[in-house]
Amino acid sequence: MTKQTIKEKILFFMENHTKKSFSMEEIAEGLQLQKSSDFKLLVQTVATMERENSVEFTKKGKIRLPQKSGDIEGTFRANERGFGFVTIDPEESDVYIPKEAVNFAMDGDIVVIDIVQPADAFSDRGAEGKVVAIKTRAITQVVGEFIAYDEKEVSETDLYGYAVPKDKKMTGLTFNIAAQGIKPVDGSIVIVEVTHYPEKEYPKSLEGIVKKVVGHKNDPGMDILSIVVAHGIPTSFPDEVIAEADKVPDAISEVDIKDRRDLRDQLIVTIDGEDAKDLDDAVTVRKLENGNYFLGVHIADVSYYVTEGSELDQEAYERGTSVYLTDRVVPMIPQRLSNGICSLNPNVPRLTMSCEMEITPEGHVVKHDIFQSVIQTTERMTYTAVNEILEEQKPETMKRYKKLLTMFEEMGELHQILEQMRENRGAISFEDREAKVLVDPEGHPHDILLRTRGVGERLIESFMLAANETVAKHFHDLKLPFIYRIHEQPKEEKMQRFFDFAAVLGILVKGTKADITPKDLQRVLEQVADKPEEAVINTMLLRSMQQARYSEDNYGHYGLAAEYYTHFTSPIRRYPDLIVHRLIRSYEGTVSEKLKEKWEQDLPDIADHSSRMERRAVETEREVDSMKKAEFMADKIGEEFDGIISSVTRFGLFVELPNTIEGLIHVNNLKQDYFHFIENHMALVGERTGMTLKIGQKVKVKVDKADPETREIDFEFLEAEEVEKIEAPKQKKRQDNRRKRTSDRKYGDKKPFTQKKNKKKGKKPFYKEVAKKKKGKKQKKK
Repeated sequence: MTKQTIKEKILFFMENHTKKSFSMEEIAEGLQLQKSSDFKLLVQTVATMERENSVEFTKKGKIRLPQKSGDIEGTFRANERGFGFVTIDPEESDVYIPKEAVNFAMDGDIVVIDIVQPADAFSDRGAEGKVVAIKTRAITQVVGEFIAYDEKEVSETDLYGYAVPKDKKMTGLTFNIAAQGIKPVDGSIVIVEVTHYPEKEYPKSLEGIVKKVVGHKNDPGMDILSIVVAHGIPTSFPDEVIAEADKVPDAISEVDIKDRRDLRDQLIVTIDGEDAKDLDDAVTVRKLENGNYFLGVHIADVSYYVTEGSELDQEAYERGTSVYLTDRVVPMIPQRLSNGICSLNPNVPRLTMSCEMEITPEGHVVKHDIFQSVIQTTERMTYTAVNEILEEQKPETMKRYKKLLTMFEEMGELHQILEQMRENRGAISFEDREAKVLVDPEGHPHDILLRTRGVGERLIESFMLAANETVAKHFHDLKLPFIYRIHEQPKEEKMQRFFDFAAVLGILVKGTKADITPKDLQRVLEQVADKPEEAVINTMLLRSMQQARYSEDNYGHYGLAAEYYTHFTSPIRRYPDLIVHRLIRSYEGTVSEKLKEKWEQDLPDIADHSSRMERRAVETEREVDSMKKAEFMADKIGEEFDGIISSVTRFGLFVELPNTIEGLIHVNNLKQDYFHFIENHMALVGERTGMTLKIGQKVKVKVDKADPETREIDFEFLEAEEVEKIEAPKQKKRQDNRRKRTSDRKYGDKKPFTQKKNKKKGKKPFYKEVAKKKKGKKQKKK
């Protein structure tokens, strides 16, 4: 085979594949060139092709076709200040798009760009581009609060009114409602279908038609529901999905358990929170005669009921994950399944996928087995009960679960072994605090409860991690297409900023920004443990990490220091776990090339979609959480609290209270001095007084504002603990207008134009300006 022939085959393979970049091994396998002589020729050919610029290498050493200017497609991510970034390849740096080159692209749009300035690896500067075309609009409908015009305004503008979008990324845009279709009442929460996007004449305006009225803003629970709907999360299941769920039997039959391993005689328990209803994992532990431990992890076999291509499957794929909100759960699959036949309730047989492991006293899995099974759990345990047995040793709890005490003691031993093993290999453990907002029946918050993680919670986490790693390694070793949960190494530029910050605090970080290991970072956390700088180092390191995601390629899990990792343990609430179960079932017996090709084609889209749906769920949960926390603080205006500075920016500092509520002190409201932002110290320093405010510093604040609508809390600075002063940079004489700083924080104070506001400025009312422009357009057409 000649180099020219291989070159043609490589190009044909890459041009006709859904993936954008490939490892050398993937190309070799795709072209069946695994023999050493063929592989050597392949490597030589690719090297030649790179010199000829017919292929190029990514930062991770993968091969892809060159990106031609004007033909580069990616996803646009908007920034509230007008500029944006385009993601072309998740493995590559984003392309910066300046404000003047956005060309009316909106967040999430698929765009075509030109590269105006290539990336410069030597100066660490990324590429800069301009949007030349918008291929697909991401936003086709918007959820907002409808503000009605009166009859005169309607006749002059051909508009019913305007909507204030619930999505904060759309702050600054006016959403006009065409006088067609549904006419809502003032204050309605509406779903609007977009008919006109921003253009040259209307750069800040959209137009649309109301397709549905969700409810009124004053309806109970509408605040949360409007955020859910704004993120495109479905609030109910389609009739065909419910009908399919209703056909699933309430109990398993003998046909269901045929060819499954029967484990109903084993001592198996579930361990969950008191309020959990979807019990999808069960465990058993026993010590073996050879000193090793036997760990059985049994997961509800949701894939048996949610079959590929079914209505249930399509809906679960679209949702991607369950969404957990303050007072409700938006489930991935109907509750008839999640709380019924798929829930591992005690003393009833249930279908499961099992991963049994033999683990040494050092925490290494030396044997494992993955198979379909049927179990019957002995007891429905809670974290509280397990903590009372293993930590508090409460006599009444220990008496109640007397038959299970030995197993729980061995569970505690195995958990400590696994936790120590993860620590030894370098897993990074961040001290995180979770809080639950408690609400009354009307949805109003009345308390915030800090969640503590006892040994019960942590041992279940240890067992699930062990199963996830074991399943991932099993299929990686078999070289079969699979879906992994990956957490990539931190990006060099973020690591460099962390290095610089740590150096300022006198902390030496071993390793380089390009190849720092989790163990190196773990040592940093050990250096600052129980020291004043612990909180700030934890915060800065956490911000330096990449976001975990799903991928068909195994890059390992950096934070866990795990070479192989997947999600196998929660198929009731995560679609990738459901897919892992489906893969396990499909790979039983002989695996055909056709089956491998099918999964190779399907998994990239499943991984990408699942990652996006996970991010959507996290954003929704955070927004609801922020709104309820702002509502909780709304009646505490003027009250004083102690807190800790959690973040410092050019425009001010964020302070976190002990209950995890966070608020902003804007730099303009720091009356004590004129403050400079010292980036490498992450601090604000007073020009005259030298007063220093930095991350981790204790402060006293007063609540100045709490707005559930904008989900923002503002504090007034009262006093701060004394810390070592940082010298402010020498400044030239300042002009008075330098004090007029603008906030980087995206306030919801940019309201649509109103008649009153424009009259003050001596302008025509906004609706008359719209009418005038529309009239002009009509005359031009004539």
